[in-house]
Amino acid sequence: MPGGRRGHRRGHGRSHDGGPEGGGRRRIFDSGELALVLLHLTEAQPRHGYELIREIEALTAGAYAPSPGIVYPTLTLLEDLGQIEAQALERSKRVFALTEAGRARLAEQRPALASILSRLGALKSEARNDEGLTQAGPVWRAMQNLRTVLQQRVVGTPGRQFLFDIADLIDETARTIERL
Repeated sequence: MPGGRRGHRRGHGRSHDGGPEGGGRRRIFDSGELALVLLHLTEAQPRHGYELIREIEALTAGAYAPSPGIVYPTLTLLEDLGQIEAQALERSKRVFALTEAGRARLAEQRPALASILSRLGALKSEARNDEGLTQAGPVWRAMQNLRTVLQQRVVGTPGRQFLFDIADLIDETARTIERL
């Protein structure tokens, strides 16, 4: 995709990672902050990775959606630390639930989490003032989802017919979008 790093804001007067153009670079999450947000979002109910991405996107009104390449390794780390656990599969997607260790980390990190959520809320307010970005946010997220699924499904040596079927689906989707 042109411009920007995956999972960060693109265009609309912003640098590639969400900061004002020319005003230095600003990361959306510092070390460990994404993990806290993921723990927070799994506290209410078990969720799968794409659901977590959509929830973070909703917290910012489409201004930011972390890439799957950031979220899934963080989920793996949290699982390795025993702070979340994979539960039953939901349509071949692992659903993650908070563990007692995860609840304990959230309890001790509530002030930091409040600060992070406040920062995401500020992005949401800013996005509401940036009509174009708010409207385009879901499209960028969907494109990232498609990219990730394609990368996962065409790894190795898939059959030629499988690849032609995928190409046909993408071409048909493009034609449908052109007709909108």
